[in-house]
Order: sequence, then structure tokens, then C-alpha cells
Amino acid sequence: MKFLKTPVSLALCSALILSGCASASKDIATGYTSPMQYTTYNCEQLQMEAGRLQSRIVELGGHLDKAAQNDKAIVGVGMILFWPVLFAVGGNKAQEAEYGRLKGDYEAINQSMNTHNCGAP
Repeated sequence: MKFLKTPVSLALCSALILSGCASASKDIATGYTSPMQYTTYNCEQLQMEAGRLQSRIVELGGHLDKAAQNDKAIVGVGMILFWPVLFAVGGNKAQEAEYGRLKGDYEAINQSMNTHNCGAP
């Protein structure tokens, strides 16, 4: 019976550690932003805002993807060689929340641009 407890314990510990890892940008849910907040914007303003948001989304997404990749490497090394390094694993929840909000803002701007017949950003 002791044999069964060890693999189960290892699996549970692994699941707990992996749940604390940073999220890759593709895994972050898009937050909702109402397109109503952009109704007073003209097409030029919408395009400028879309460009600003797109730049920040790409920049932040790169940081999040790198953090997620680093966490996976740390977990791999930690589980095999040196388990105390696993305490360094953990995502930046504030950046993840900002990324989801920015994606929602970008979608709202796209909807407003469609409403104003501005074309694609």
C-alpha cells in the first residue's frame, strides 16, 4: 500500500506546483469591455487607440510567455535536481489581469470600428 501513496503524493504535489506557474498569453481569458465607451471616438482615434493597445498586448504577451516558459524549466529542474527552487515558481497575476483587460479593450475597439465602418485596425 505504501507503493501507491508515493506516486499519488508525487502527482498531487506536481499538480499543486504547476497550478502556481505563470500563464502563457494564449491561456489568458479575454476580459469584457463594453464597446459603448468608444462611441464618441472617430475612426482616426479608434485606429490610434487600437495601435497603442496592440503594442502593449504584444509587449506584455511576450513577458508572460517568457515567464511561463521559465516556470516550466524551473519545475523540470526542481522536480529532478533541487526541490527548493520550486518556491520561485509563480506568475504575475496583475500582469495576467492587465493582459486580459487589454484584449477585451481591443475587441471593443474592433466592434466600434465595425459600427463606424472604419475598416480593420
